[in-house]
Amino acid sequence: MIVRRHEDGRLRCAWCSDDPLYVAYHDLEWGRPLHADQALFEMLCLEGAQAGLSWLTILRKRDHYRRAFDGFDPRLMARYGARQRARLLADAGIVRNRLKIDAFIANARAYLELGGASGDFGRYVWQFTNGRTVRRRPLKKSDIASTSPASDAMSRDMKKRGFRFVGTTICYAFMQAVGIVDEHQRNCWVTKERT
Repeated sequence: MIVRRHEDGRLRCAWCSDDPLYVAYHDLEWGRPLHADQALFEMLCLEGAQAGLSWLTILRKRDHYRRAFDGFDPRLMARYGARQRARLLADAGIVRNRLKIDAFIANARAYLELGGASGDFGRYVWQFTNGRTVRRRPLKKSDIASTSPASDAMSRDMKKRGFRFVGTTICYAFMQAVGIVDEHQRNCWVTKERT
């Protein structure tokens, strides 16, 4: 599929359904550069939560995730113990997967350790593209990549640092979500706005 025309007359990337939440995410977030450390941390966690599910499922639960995980404050999350884990596993507002919940906690600890070692998480994740947004303009949905050498490198490095649910596909989706990669399709209205 090349692009989709929506009810408002705009052409959007083929992956974007008519769901208003998805449309807003596509139009206002996906592929737009994000540098704030805690917002980047949140997106990394949410991309990991999405593994095996649709992104729309996670978008619908995002506000609840924020409440359940103390606004994705890594200082608070890193201290979660058995009681908080039990509370999260019982919380129907999030994906109740023990491995993913444990990954969020491990990621908070790795995030803090990284911050103590080199400073800025934003600088860390953007280094894999030398601080620049990589722009690709695929014509068809099938031409949108799922990995890259940069996501391979990010995945390897994050795993070494103790991050979890950071395989290369998840890292690439994260890079797309936070604008490290801008891969809006060629005829999408967002692409035309950015040229």
